[in-house]
Amino acid sequence: MDALSFHFLLALTICREKEPSSGVDISVAKISFDKYKDIFICLFYDVNKRTLSQGDADMSVPSVSFEFFPPKTEEGNRTLFETASRLSSLSPEFVSVTYGAGGSTREPTAKAVSELKEKLGFDVAPHLTCVDASKEETLEIVRDYLNQGITKLVTLRGDPRDGVEGVYTPPADGFAYASDLVAGLRDLERLELFVSAYPEVHPGTPSATFDIEVLKRKQDNGASAAITQFFFNNDDFFRYRDRAATAGVTMPIIPGIMVPENIKGVLRFAKACGATVPSSLSSRFAGIEDDEETRRLIATHFTIQQCEQLVTAGVKHFHLYTLNRAESAYAVCHALGLREQLVEAA
Repeated sequence: MDALSFHFLLALTICREKEPSSGVDISVAKISFDKYKDIFICLFYDVNKRTLSQGDADMSVPSVSFEFFPPKTEEGNRTLFETASRLSSLSPEFVSVTYGAGGSTREPTAKAVSELKEKLGFDVAPHLTCVDASKEETLEIVRDYLNQGITKLVTLRGDPRDGVEGVYTPPADGFAYASDLVAGLRDLERLELFVSAYPEVHPGTPSATFDIEVLKRKQDNGASAAITQFFFNNDDFFRYRDRAATAGVTMPIIPGIMVPENIKGVLRFAKACGATVPSSLSSRFAGIEDDEETRRLIATHFTIQQCEQLVTAGVKHFHLYTLNRAESAYAVCHALGLREQLVEAA
């Protein structure tokens, strides 16, 4: 028996010990783990659910949205649409598509947006940035989206062409910052504008107070809702939400959620964007750097716990950063109560 199947057997044994009346058949653990890994995730989650939610079995089911990035290859394109197709069955409120540093994926983003809308019927919210674009160029992109029936946008300052650690220089004839971009778009009909938010403070901002002031300015200039950078300590989100409310921010602040299965990548990106990965989380992945399945199980279970606590604290919507992978995002949504929507044939 391999290590993963052993862990499966162990989890089911715990199930019987904790819930002797559940009738769990231990013999199923002898079957291939790969075939039953999604069941394992849900079983392990359900065993612990009573403890996590303090006995509250009536926790409301949240809504979700997903983030994708535009692929650069045909294989990447196939992966994106396999992922998007599976997640579409969960009826997300919308999906967003990222925009590369310095607008480097402008055309791939537009292509992915169009195909996700036309082929899969998603309500798509493209990312739109200020970097290296004049106001007229930016407005032309928006008008093209409106002509396609796309009315949601994720409006961002954007990263310099040399990445998140580069030095940002506002374009001379463009929108300088996200708050300016929102103000420049608010008079266009039908637009719903999402903006970014940073529970642990944007790495380029002078203070947490200034960060909240910027969020309030975005709201005042016409933003509809904010989506946060990923975080792994819910207290950071709660404190940020409270500070924002005190400052007069009334628009929804949507938690951005990352399943940390690629812990090396998460640590690298967290350092660049000012997010914190607690050692209590990162230490769980020690010694399993080459064990993708076990990393996914640990990361998914952590994220289910994180999201359940957020729901208990009043969060009604999550934005999941999928990295164009369906498995973990689907498992998290399923554990939180979202189910596939079946369509009857005519």
